[in-house]
Amino acid sequence: MHYRPLRAIGFIAAVFATISVLAQEFSVQPDRESGIYKAGETVKWTIEVKGEAAAVAALQSPTYQIKSGGLNVSRQGPLQLTDGKTTIEAQSAEAGWLLLDVSAKDAQGKDIRAFGGAIFSPEQIKPSSACPDDFDAFWRAKLQELSKVPADAALQEDQSGRDGVKYYSITMNNIRGTHIRGQLARPAREGKFPAMLIVQWAGVYSLQKSWVTDRAADGWLVLNIQAHDLPALESDEFFKQQGEGPLKNYPGIGNDDRETSYFLRMYLSCYRAAEYLTTRDDWDGKVLVVTGGSQGGLQSIVTAALNPKITAALANVPAGCDNTGPDANRAPGWPGWITWSRAGKDLAKVKQASRYYDVVNFAARVKCSVLVGTGGVDTTCPPVGVFAMYNQIAAPKEIVFMPLAGHGGRFHGKYNIRDDAWTSAAKAGGQLPPK
Repeated sequence: MHYRPLRAIGFIAAVFATISVLAQEFSVQPDRESGIYKAGETVKWTIEVKGEAAAVAALQSPTYQIKSGGLNVSRQGPLQLTDGKTTIEAQSAEAGWLLLDVSAKDAQGKDIRAFGGAIFSPEQIKPSSACPDDFDAFWRAKLQELSKVPADAALQEDQSGRDGVKYYSITMNNIRGTHIRGQLARPAREGKFPAMLIVQWAGVYSLQKSWVTDRAADGWLVLNIQAHDLPALESDEFFKQQGEGPLKNYPGIGNDDRETSYFLRMYLSCYRAAEYLTTRDDWDGKVLVVTGGSQGGLQSIVTAALNPKITAALANVPAGCDNTGPDANRAPGWPGWITWSRAGKDLAKVKQASRYYDVVNFAARVKCSVLVGTGGVDTTCPPVGVFAMYNQIAAPKEIVFMPLAGHGGRFHGKYNIRDDAWTSAAKAGGQLPPK
């Protein structure tokens, strides 16, 4: 089975359509299996409290909120349950996203909560702000800065733990004295292979060998890089100290200036990692896929935009979309440049810097085929921003909307099926999107 970028998320809390607490849980279902509506149509959610009858009867203070764009409460009130069930209807007059948030307390006073989502005329959702006029000039200058730093890739072979697979740790130089750390694996046999770059979801943690050795066993030349200038593999204690120390709230580091943002080094590391794969004698010269989820989805789209040698980008629940979403009355995607990550900084400066790192603005520059996944109840990387990004892509593309899915791996099966199909087709040099 292939490695799934979103099956383990340490830094970002997973939000599911149904959240269980003790003997009760809410179930929220839209009346349309797709969860997709036209602007002006009505969504009807069925809400049911599941569990033992006595526990359901003891439920306290059941309430609901409907948030337009996942941000502003447009309606709220008590849940009028009959035998543990009720329905709620809502409309959106314009293209966008509605998020239903239901909550209550059990007999012990503990919270139970669940979400419902619906997307309206998603193909019409637009970016919340314009792309900076000098966006391309800025990133050309950054790539030129990187080009002046020799990559000096250094590999060290180690045991792969898989028959027929070679494994290496790798270090390369990056801008301003920083480094790119990662792991590389390839089939042990002679030959040239399709290449894959795996980029990571948010957090500060060790990579796992199996993430590359499993792919190499399938015939890939695969490189997996850290999002940070840290060793690819280290102890949990080491990464805990980094995450609670110098890298605590790393998205906010330098985020009030486009020249100092923490993501500058990260974005350029992705470009260089992809470029490195194309220099290897064992690359087949044809297939170069970048894949990741959440922060890794962010990096996948950015890499495809910066490096035209990428042939396919697979991005599940991508972060970094619609940084200025609050200006359009909708929730932004992680890392919440102008909300969660601002930490008292000058809003105007943070907002301006965020536009140079917004995945929405990179999307229009992507030339390769793109697969995107997004969840209907994802409050970490809201679907409204993901669709705003997706709508900017002019290349062949496919989006998988998962109406019950939050940010974690639950209810992501629909995307995983398409990811497998895309990966197989890409490896074989087939049509993308695959039929």
